[in-house]
Amino acid sequence: MIRPLAKPALTLAGVLALAGCSSSTAAGEKARPSWRNDEVNAVSRATAAAGVASVTSMRADGTLETTVLDLPSGRKLWTHPATVAGRLPGMGVQPPAAVETAPGQGVVAAVDPAGRHGRWAASLVALDARTGRRKWSRPVHSTFGPQRCGPYICLSENTALASARMVVLDPLTGRTVWKLPGIAEVEWSDAGRVVLLRMARHPALSAHDVKTGKPLWELPVEQALRPGVDLSGGWAFGVSGTDLVGYVAPYTNPRRKTSSFGVFSVRLADGRVNWLRPSVVRVYPSGSPGTAPIVRPVDDQGQYGGFARLDPASGRVLGQITAEQVPGTGWWLAFPGDMARLGFLKPNAAGSAFDLASGQPTPLKGQRGWSFCVTDPKPLPLRAAPQGFYAVAALCEFDLATGRRLSGAEAPPAWFTGSQDGWRLWRDEKGALHAVQDTTGTTSGMYG
Repeated sequence: MIRPLAKPALTLAGVLALAGCSSSTAAGEKARPSWRNDEVNAVSRATAAAGVASVTSMRADGTLETTVLDLPSGRKLWTHPATVAGRLPGMGVQPPAAVETAPGQGVVAAVDPAGRHGRWAASLVALDARTGRRKWSRPVHSTFGPQRCGPYICLSENTALASARMVVLDPLTGRTVWKLPGIAEVEWSDAGRVVLLRMARHPALSAHDVKTGKPLWELPVEQALRPGVDLSGGWAFGVSGTDLVGYVAPYTNPRRKTSSFGVFSVRLADGRVNWLRPSVVRVYPSGSPGTAPIVRPVDDQGQYGGFARLDPASGRVLGQITAEQVPGTGWWLAFPGDMARLGFLKPNAAGSAFDLASGQPTPLKGQRGWSFCVTDPKPLPLRAAPQGFYAVAALCEFDLATGRRLSGAEAPPAWFTGSQDGWRLWRDEKGALHAVQDTTGTTSGMYG
């Protein structure tokens, strides 16, 4: 659920996005279910439910489509036209929403460009997860895209109008179960509750009974962080046990005033604030705020400090390096799979690396790190859509001693991909979709 309203790394971390690698099984290891589909040009995050993986992909003619694949095999099941209708370019292309309605059965919901006459620019269409057969559709003027919220589909609609609202829909019939005024995004949900980020002049987190919409608690973000929050800089949330950890990025308005920013944690049970780290920016690439937040402090004059890894459960600093240890300019950040070390990658040259626990330099020989392959990704050449959309980022592995990309690397680390019911899905730099089932449960990755 990451929502950076700009290219992923921005100037805050000094790196941008786009790369990828495929998975393999080491000799002697038990084979893990995995696949790669080169027929897909994936541009969004992938979602998994009801035995399928779904993603928004781009065709050769610059149009978008929803692509659904069999999750165990990676075989393409069906495609359907898709579009962005009201989504902000900096948010990236929205993924479909997949909801399981019965064991082995489900619905994939996506934004269809076939709108009606008048005010409707598109429609939300619900399709059978296995066959692609249309179940129902709903006209849409503008939307940020559908999301799964427990057993339902959540949709902020009319996002470009004063009549904006979020509707909660039955995935089988499209019936409105309940609704809220304004624009909201799902940050977490289970079978009984949903936590929303309500986007307004004074944004708030609110928890609701997912079946009735009954309010359970509400927390103004400014109360958790500091007054003066502006979501224009971007935001991200991730779950850490029974807590929700959030990050709000800084935004400098035309009056050259910077909004409040930082990382904070709230209890999912009652919205109580656990801890706060104000005036820190999240760096990229890095894990979800709920799993492995890596941050950098910024003082009142806009000067950056060192780097620190936070414990998402307590906000405590687990390891850090000082500003004096940061090696000048011309580097990209790189992390190993366990994020135990912080690497400064220099293209085709020797970089540097630090042990985060001790803050001490480490020898470069044999040091590897995952980072973005390029720092100047090209915007997607979408047809009949606003300019400025970028494909979701992908990672490659590098040798920090030489600054060269390594070939034959395994799957990107879990802090980047996250997992959905034990499956990890990611796109490579050419848009191919990969998957491996090598873990259990559901965890959030870099994109929430």
